[in-house]
Amino acid sequence: MTRAVVFAGPSIDRAAIAELAPVEVRPPVKRGDLDALLAEPDPPGVVGIVDGQFLHGLMISPKEVLRALDRHPRPVRVLGSSSMGALRAAELSEEGMVGVGRVFELYRSGEVDADDEVAITFDPDTLRPLCEPMVNIRIAVAAARDQGVVSAEAAETVLAAAKDLYFPERSYERILRLPAVRERVGADERDALRAFLDSPAAPDAKREDAVALLRLMHGR
Repeated sequence: MTRAVVFAGPSIDRAAIAELAPVEVRPPVKRGDLDALLAEPDPPGVVGIVDGQFLHGLMISPKEVLRALDRHPRPVRVLGSSSMGALRAAELSEEGMVGVGRVFELYRSGEVDADDEVAITFDPDTLRPLCEPMVNIRIAVAAARDQGVVSAEAAETVLAAAKDLYFPERSYERILRLPAVRERVGADERDALRAFLDSPAAPDAKREDAVALLRLMHGR
């Protein structure tokens, strides 16, 4: 059986990964981790990249992924989704990296292009996210707009305010309390959006994309 490894953390927890695919789980990838993995005596044939490090360490470079894709005599199949994986997959899809999910499609289409769209901070011990990624905010607020929870104007105001924040400072509650949002979005709409974002109806794009990647790795 081909050895499979996934780098993941804040986007999806280990318990969920174990239910979805028989893969080895490594913490969010940083520069040098993939090279080190492939230097092991029995390197994997398949690698999934979900999460990566932004502030906690140097980001994995496209060249490191390319070395895996071009490895001789056994190239490695590399898939990416959700966060760092989606970012690198959008850059390297023509070189053979497989991108999965909505976040990847946002990058590939050019609708988003900045690293801060997926960047977050997380607890280094528990890997629990400490802020909300911009792509999740973008997709969840769009869902609220499409379902009639808020107007298009309110959604645009919330997204612009969120984008103006430094990424470690982004949380739904902080965004909804910003003066720019309070001045332009009425209390009823803010309350309705808050309730939607706290409900199961709100999409968690990063997690959903990670699930799709793991299912693809497991051939389901």
